[in-house]
Amino acid sequence: MAHILFCSRMYNDAHDVLKQLVSLNKSNNDSNVKVFPSDIFDALWLTRNVCVPGYGVFDALFSVLVEVGLLEEARECFMRMIRFRVRPKTRSCNFLLHGLAKAGEGELVKKCFVDMIGAGIEPSVYTYNIMIGYMCNEGDLKAARSLFARMKEMGIIPDVITYNSLIDGHGKLGELDDMLCIYEEMQAAGCSPDVVTYNTLINCFCKFEKMPRAFEFLREMKQRYLKPNVVTYSTFIDAFCKEGMLPQAIKFFVDMRRVGLSPNEFTYTSLIDANCKLGNLDDALKLVKEMLEAAVKLNVVTYTVLLDGLCEEGKIKEAEEVFMVMQKDGVVPNQKSYTALVHGYIKAKRMVDAIHVLTQMSENKIKRDLLLYGTIVWGLCNQGKFEDVEVLLDEMRAHGRELSHVIYTTLIDAYFKAGKATEAQKLLNEMQEKGVAPTIVTYCSLIDGLCGLGCVDEAIDHFHNMQSTGLQPNVVAYTALVDGLCKNKRVEAAQELFLEMLDKGMLPDKIAYTSLVDGNLKQGNVQEALDLVKRMIETGVELDLHTYTSLISGLSRNGQVQQARDFLDEMIVKGVHPDEVVYCCLIRKYHELGNVEEANFLQTEMMKRGLVTVASECSAQNVQTGQGEDVAEYTAMMEGVQGVHVPATAFKCLEVITISHAPYIAEQCVDNHPMYMEYDNLTSGSTIIWRKDSNPVECTALSLSFCR
Repeated sequence: MAHILFCSRMYNDAHDVLKQLVSLNKSNNDSNVKVFPSDIFDALWLTRNVCVPGYGVFDALFSVLVEVGLLEEARECFMRMIRFRVRPKTRSCNFLLHGLAKAGEGELVKKCFVDMIGAGIEPSVYTYNIMIGYMCNEGDLKAARSLFARMKEMGIIPDVITYNSLIDGHGKLGELDDMLCIYEEMQAAGCSPDVVTYNTLINCFCKFEKMPRAFEFLREMKQRYLKPNVVTYSTFIDAFCKEGMLPQAIKFFVDMRRVGLSPNEFTYTSLIDANCKLGNLDDALKLVKEMLEAAVKLNVVTYTVLLDGLCEEGKIKEAEEVFMVMQKDGVVPNQKSYTALVHGYIKAKRMVDAIHVLTQMSENKIKRDLLLYGTIVWGLCNQGKFEDVEVLLDEMRAHGRELSHVIYTTLIDAYFKAGKATEAQKLLNEMQEKGVAPTIVTYCSLIDGLCGLGCVDEAIDHFHNMQSTGLQPNVVAYTALVDGLCKNKRVEAAQELFLEMLDKGMLPDKIAYTSLVDGNLKQGNVQEALDLVKRMIETGVELDLHTYTSLISGLSRNGQVQQARDFLDEMIVKGVHPDEVVYCCLIRKYHELGNVEEANFLQTEMMKRGLVTVASECSAQNVQTGQGEDVAEYTAMMEGVQGVHVPATAFKCLEVITISHAPYIAEQCVDNHPMYMEYDNLTSGSTIIWRKDSNPVECTALSLSFCR
């Protein structure tokens, strides 16, 4: 039948008959009636002399097999035709090459092309376009350029599609100069750029943050009377969004609709993502509503950026609702969708739910990448669940997943923060043994962790090791070491590092400045500390609560009480709210100087701010002066202040101290180390012991703060 129809030049009917025969193989599961393409080929070959000999029917079968997606069978048909000396048409071969390229069958694409040339089938410009386009998409520009040269040698003139593929290939790899050379060659050859050419150029320059050049091509595009389309506008909108330039993106969005272009899902997704990242969730949801009203469906990327935005803002309930709607709409969550939800659960400290999401992923056969594992590890570490971390790491290894430098760094940082220096060091050794090179972030975690534990010399060793590997210390590394040296009373060494930072053109942050200010004041270097404060202000680094606390406490300790008081007034004017630590050191100093009036004034101010710890300082002064009976009167006065409540535990502490002068002090309280500098240590639950050589006023104040 196929032969007769073909000989009668009823090509469409012959095509339909062959398609029906091939479809029997695809649709019918009954093996008794299956018709295999090879059988069809054999039948056609045996009946080839039914009418006037012709071989076009074999090419028709070849084309049908590609059309229905039976690429392997089509390739077999192609090879049989070559073997039986029935030459396929170039057009049919192009059809197969395109199908294989689209299916990602790279090796078969190359082999078919070689077989095609070997069989004497002349490639056309479309053949080369398919091959060059595929090579460019794969990033094999050497092969693409070789094919480009060969086609020109054969006298085949490249068209706009050829040039567009090469421009896109070079652009994707950031080879912008080569991309422009192709563009210039294109024009020199008399091939006019089209909208796709300009969109490709604009996209590449936007991608590599060269917006001015992208605008040049937009102007050139308009000069050639080529109208920017949805892709053009969406590319600029996405680039503006990624740069955080939302107003400019919205301007393009408005202009796009003004010229009659309808935004697509990519356009909306870019704007939704930008709004979510800026915390403008209401605006993001308005865009979602507008998108639905315009009958533009939300895709998996849109849903994912919305999930990410909601989770980032702590709106986990709303994120769960979006996740449910997403699945009801038939949109299958991908790895990034699940990762966003996991991140949200971790932020909400709902680790059980986060682990449940991992189970869902396994059930839905969604692979977990290192980013997701890293997120879970980070969450477990933050909650101190190191045993669960070990279980997760074992699971990773069981699935053949090696720990990345990000996960190693997260673990090292967490172990140091938990005071587990030995475990952190073991991880570093394991990391290096497995050939995972520590990054600058890893070294910063090591230096900061060791300094926090007082192991400054070890931190310095890692600081030097980092440089020996070719990594240059950044502001974080320098700051951690400066802080560690200052806390270790090695202020001169810290100052040398600080100057080294400046010499390298780095801008120290407020932590580095505050550490040096505090360190100098503890060494009695008042002028050096004040000079640092002056430099801070001149370089635009704002003083925060920690800086003012160091200044006020240090100046008070060095007898500069008026200057300390001036800084208190300054911080209030600047909107930096003093805490009980700031007030207590000034109150204590005024008591030492016998200026009870000023001390009482600050106590009153402190109470007005609702800072209950004032009871500690005042009660301590009463204990020192033997006025224990005033404690009850003072606490009653505190209860009378609006908004101030003295807890029962505070009364109990006051009672004990008043009656027995109970000698309680936190273990960290050492000689000449005032209460305000150990405040954070006290809140961590330290053992309380008696120190006979400690200042009774200071110790009592510490006791009360600790009891509170």
